[in-house]
Amino acid sequence: MTDILDELRWRGLMAQSTDIGALRAALAEGPVTYYCGFDPTAPSLHHGHLVQLIVMRHLQQAGHHPLALVGGATGMIGDPRMSGERQLNDKDTVAGWTDRLRGQIERFLDFEGENGARMVNNLDWIGGLTTIDFLRDVGKHFRLGTMLAKDTVARRLESDEGISFTEFSYQILQGLDFLELFRRYGCTLQTGGNDQWGNLTAGVDLVRKAEGASAHVLTTPLVTKADGTKFGKSEGGAIWLDADMFSPYAFYQFWLNADDADVVRFLKIFTFRSREEIEELERAVSEAPGAREAQRALAEDVTTLVHGPDATERVRRASQALFGRDDLRELDPATLRDAVAELPQGPAEVGRSTVMDLLVATGLEKGRNAARRTISSGGAYLNNEKVTDEEQLLRTEDLLAGGYALLRKGRKNLAVATVDEA
Repeated sequence: MTDILDELRWRGLMAQSTDIGALRAALAEGPVTYYCGFDPTAPSLHHGHLVQLIVMRHLQQAGHHPLALVGGATGMIGDPRMSGERQLNDKDTVAGWTDRLRGQIERFLDFEGENGARMVNNLDWIGGLTTIDFLRDVGKHFRLGTMLAKDTVARRLESDEGISFTEFSYQILQGLDFLELFRRYGCTLQTGGNDQWGNLTAGVDLVRKAEGASAHVLTTPLVTKADGTKFGKSEGGAIWLDADMFSPYAFYQFWLNADDADVVRFLKIFTFRSREEIEELERAVSEAPGAREAQRALAEDVTTLVHGPDATERVRRASQALFGRDDLRELDPATLRDAVAELPQGPAEVGRSTVMDLLVATGLEKGRNAARRTISSGGAYLNNEKVTDEEQLLRTEDLLAGGYALLRKGRKNLAVATVDEA
């Protein structure tokens, strides 16, 4: 491997550092103990957290010691947003979400060996901190002018809703995390998103003032699409890493649908493929974009990273089966349900609905005459079998798991007829 900072920069995973020369020297002398924090303000991590987990993994593979912090304390407050106060969640909710996030994070890091990862929870040191100790031992190191100048704080102060003392104090608590991890584990590097710069540097300043020691910050840039628009939103909202909140099939399809202008950059950021492999895929995008080889590599790698190889194989087969390249009946019910969840749907009755009816009911055709023409021209399929009889009825044996029947018009237009099995 090249110098780890050069590797991260080539991959588009570096934005800012407090002192790049000093950090490079520290990493070269190594190993360095570093941490990244994840607040349980939701029951799952999302694609933005994925970037941070990948950075942590790169650093661990380069021989450094990771600390993964789940903010059981800071999660009860929440990092200030650019607009509007966060809703405060109760202790039991935050505790439950803390456990869920720990389980997600553990899949990305190696907890064995000389530089095995360690999970930490800031509730362990913040939970028992008295108000007097907080003000005397921590608060005295912070200056209001510096705190008020933080970008998020400044914007909130200029807004109509302002900012509460609770959220204003968040940067002190995050700074305390860095100090505590420095004292407990010799941690000297914190990583995070570039939008967190102010909170991250608060920890560097606190370590310097309280301990007279040097510490470092390394941030990642905000990932955007080639056209400058925000990356990482689906029709249903965030790209969650939890399979129950965003199915592995939908997750796979999200990456598979990456634009040609974005896919090489996403391969660098979100996969661990070598430079040579990515350069080869870049040539494939240029020479044969229709094959979408790079998109398939991206979807398979990221889905495997997040959900595991078995889930990736199931959704890959489902994706193929929808278009007749694998057997629909071999898909498990959950994967089939996820695969058809975003398709147009229409009601059907076994023994009464004809394929012509179903083409209209699902919206694949606007009327019976159009449906009749599609069937006669050989462009209608039921469960990937070509339909030649416009009066063909839907039979019980046509139903897939969950009461579905897959309809296709031409090569790419899909819909699902559903039968109420109750």
